[in-house]
Amino acid sequence: MEKALWYLLAGTRGGANRVRIVRAIDDRPRNANQLAERLDVDYNTVRHHLDMLMEHDVVERSGDEYGALYFLTDRFERHRETFETITAKVAFDEEAERAEHDADADTED
Repeated sequence: MEKALWYLLAGTRGGANRVRIVRAIDDRPRNANQLAERLDVDYNTVRHHLDMLMEHDVVERSGDEYGALYFLTDRFERHRETFETITAKVAFDEEAERAEHDADADTED
């Protein structure tokens, strides 16, 4: 699961949206339409991310596809600490990169 979380959250371009989706579902179960509205993301984009999260056993769907609620899996819950570690590390790396970029820009002026 740890490798899958690194891939889903830090190894691909959609990682930030997947983190937001996981956090929104953690707040309360939601369907794809509710997630799209809450996160201000296109419905098809949310569906794509949900499919990726389901494929890697992070979320599970309850009910038929249309209107189904999504929940975090028990397997994810057992690896929540890894999720938090990854999201903190990625956020720290992004902040450090921005600071380095800003410092480089200042020296060019």
